[in-house]
Amino acid sequence: MDSKNVELYTPRKCSATNRLITAKDHASVQINIGHVNAEGIYNGEQTIFAFCGFLRNNGQSDAALNRLAQQKELESALPPESASASISESGSIFKFGPPC
Repeated sequence: MDSKNVELYTPRKCSATNRLITAKDHASVQINIGHVNAEGIYNGEQTIFAFCGFLRNNGQSDAALNRLAQQKELESALPPESASASISESGSIFKFGPPC
């Protein structure tokens, strides 16, 4: 019988700062952004961003998400009629608000 060492925990890295997100970082989040086709139907693909608690505590996660989305060209994937409607006054393509 072969015994293999199987890691149960694989640490993630912050998408913006490349810091390790430890198991004790309870302020960290992972955001999965689904890709849609021209009709607005989810096509099964997604882009994953992880943010560490340090970044969120400093209030920089909104700017980091916008910067990373522009680098990955998620903004250009929006249909033209919804692109102008989804950009807020601050230039953010994502809208953050209080939880429902």
